[in-house]
Amino acid sequence: MAPPVEGFPDVLAVAPLTAAPDVTLRPPGSKSITNRALLCAALAPGRSVLRGALFADDTRAMLGAIAGLGAGVGADEDRATVTVDGIDPRTTATGGTLDARQSGTTSRFVLPVAALGTGRTVVDGAAQLRARPFGPLIDALRDLGAEVTEEGEPGRLPVAVRGPVRGGEVDLPGHLSSQFISGLLMAGPLMRDGLRMRLTSELVSVPYLDMTVAVMAAFGVDAERLAVAPGAYRPADYAVEPDASAASYLLAAAAVTGGRVTVAGLGAGSLQGDVAFADALERMGARVERYADRITVTGTGALRGIDIDMADISDTAQTLAAVAVFADGPTRVRGIGFIRGKETDRIHAVVTELRRAGLDAVEHDDGFTVNPGTPSPTRFATYDDHRMAMSLALLGLRVPGIEIADPGCVAKTYPGYFTDLDRLR
Repeated sequence: MAPPVEGFPDVLAVAPLTAAPDVTLRPPGSKSITNRALLCAALAPGRSVLRGALFADDTRAMLGAIAGLGAGVGADEDRATVTVDGIDPRTTATGGTLDARQSGTTSRFVLPVAALGTGRTVVDGAAQLRARPFGPLIDALRDLGAEVTEEGEPGRLPVAVRGPVRGGEVDLPGHLSSQFISGLLMAGPLMRDGLRMRLTSELVSVPYLDMTVAVMAAFGVDAERLAVAPGAYRPADYAVEPDASAASYLLAAAAVTGGRVTVAGLGAGSLQGDVAFADALERMGARVERYADRITVTGTGALRGIDIDMADISDTAQTLAAVAVFADGPTRVRGIGFIRGKETDRIHAVVTELRRAGLDAVEHDDGFTVNPGTPSPTRFATYDDHRMAMSLALLGLRVPGIEIADPGCVAKTYPGYFTDLDRLR
């Protein structure tokens, strides 16, 4: 069990709703966009301002990392605003140790940036992050000219890097994590020879690469998914949109309770691929209304089981598993084998917990099948994984006796999640 998080109980009971909700909510800023924008701002000499930024454990890890690289950082949490005075890490970074905590984006994004400078920089993190794979990124940095030392297990953090990384062409797999590619791409403009990546396996999570390219463009760098020429970042005043992965839980709540939930600030033009989770709910029978500045989901009281490939929206797979419990037939989720290497083995974990509640769930190499049923009263383990806690809590909106162990793990990306869940009441 993870240590308790300040402000959260050890166990949280979720009471069923007594009436269908009809609310408008705005989730916090996107973690994925916030961390990309923070890094691009840190690489843009001059002052940038990020508005609507997320303040959670993962983004605080990035704030600490860019400060460790030499950027100036000012934060106003009440206004969700960050100011960043950027640097050129090729000339100003002095080395040291960067603590990425549990943040995969922070660690995989700052490692290539740390390799731009001539100082020796160590990137490390919590035990959970040390267990996640880094081998392809380590190999790519070596191939691009960096000096890389694995100070623990091969292919794992902690990793020490020293540059300057020269850039050029490099091969790396696409099936493990798009974060490797995004991290290299954001460092690429500051590499002497630019960067061109060749994939040795099929690319997963394509929308996240498109997001990286879009955020880089906002800070003055034109890039393609797998290539970028030498160039320079420019400071920007940048607005961060609400987190689409976080929104998935709120939209799912409408589908499973027969209520209506509108997510404000997240519209059809979102940079985030996870807005497509609404499409999955629509396939299952919910009514979805899409606007430029909001999405509304209304539960119809009837949900269908579906067969769906979620490779491009894998962070919402556990959310769909919770919805699938209340469908009229089995739901098969495919294409997400790579999420076994996330905060926990998310396929095994979600199947294990659904079975704990007496439900019929089946684990596959590339995903899972959930057969509908009525959950028994259960205290769910959350594996120190924020997405396990947030998705399994949805079951408690429909059935009594659902408890969430270690609810504080939601602080990783959505500290106010359970407050927002209560607003459905």
